[in-house]
Amino acid sequence: MITINGVSVDAQGQTLEAYLSSTSYDPKRIAVERNGSIVPKSQYGQMILQEGDSIEIVSFVGGG
Repeated sequence: MITINGVSVDAQGQTLEAYLSSTSYDPKRIAVERNGSIVPKSQYGQMILQEGDSIEIVSFVGGG
């Protein structure tokens, strides 16, 4: 299992890009951290989610 924003998810073996496409996250408006390190957007398609990974996804919101 993988922990994404504190919730256990069965997503190992998928790329981060594939996982994100199955969610409502807008890749242009998020930042992703994997095991304490920021993942560059250019690596979303190559990064394979692995058993034990801890992923944090943060959405940016505009306002004023």
